[in-house]
Amino acid sequence: MTSVRELTAGDWPALWPMLCAMGIGQDPPELHRRRFLDLLADPRWALLGAVDADGLAGYAAAQDHGPHLRSGDAHRTARLHDLYVRPDRRRHGVGAALLAAVSRWAAGRVRHLEWQAHRERAAPFYERLGHRGDPCPQPEYPTFLVDFGPR
Repeated sequence: MTSVRELTAGDWPALWPMLCAMGIGQDPPELHRRRFLDLLADPRWALLGAVDADGLAGYAAAQDHGPHLRSGDAHRTARLHDLYVRPDRRRHGVGAALLAAVSRWAAGRVRHLEWQAHRERAAPFYERLGHRGDPCPQPEYPTFLVDFGPR
């Protein structure tokens, strides 16, 4: 059984290999850890972890971009930056649980949730869940959008 919860500072050791697998910049590990701790404290971010009997099975990171300068909350958008599931836990509902949790978080605060996904590596997962990607300037990364309706 998988449950999704907010990540904590204590999740760092299990999270770090997942971040590395997703691809990280040239910053030293300690800087990544400090950034993680800062984002945990930032109410504009949702850092969620999927946990099962084997521990942390995946994570998702989403950011509320806040009100728009001209339209306020009418088109407020959150971006799903990361959704990662350990390879040994894929196709067990972990990713679906994470996306559902991010969607619940976003629905309570924004009009739109958007993300890009690699056409071959990730988009099929979102399509299996009923989402449709639209072309974007990077053709290999379709854009997915959930519209929660007027705020």
